[in-house]
Amino acid sequence: MRVSVDISPEHKETYAVIYTDKMTDEIQRVIDSFNTSEKPIIALRNEEDMVILKPEEIYMVRVENGNSIIYGKDSNYRSRKRLYELQTQLGNQFMQISKSTLINLSYIDGVEPGFSGALLLKLKNGLRDYVSRKYLPEFKRYLGL
Repeated sequence: MRVSVDISPEHKETYAVIYTDKMTDEIQRVIDSFNTSEKPIIALRNEEDMVILKPEEIYMVRVENGNSIIYGKDSNYRSRKRLYELQTQLGNQFMQISKSTLINLSYIDGVEPGFSGALLLKLKNGLRDYVSRKYLPEFKRYLGL
């Protein structure tokens, strides 16, 4: 994707124009990032207190024993929100890779072939999870495969 920026005192309002032959997920993410006026925050509980996290501080969200566990770089938190609610709140930087897992696409460290056609996804904080067959086509599109 080519990007150009024209900075001039004649421009009174910031605007963007995208020229493309078709709508793609990448273009939709760019549009969504322009339309977001403020970054979302997530309020969570750990053992004793309430913690406020930005989406970029979250590596993975996994449902375990009926609870949504949110994994950061070095710690994890519990949320009462359902996975689909967190996915909506976190935005397009997150992708669902299985029935119970969301990952932050910015923190993918590597991908290995797994069993039954699944892929093993490794994150930069050491977490691992499988991309299930149901979510594999969308994940491969993201990777450009």
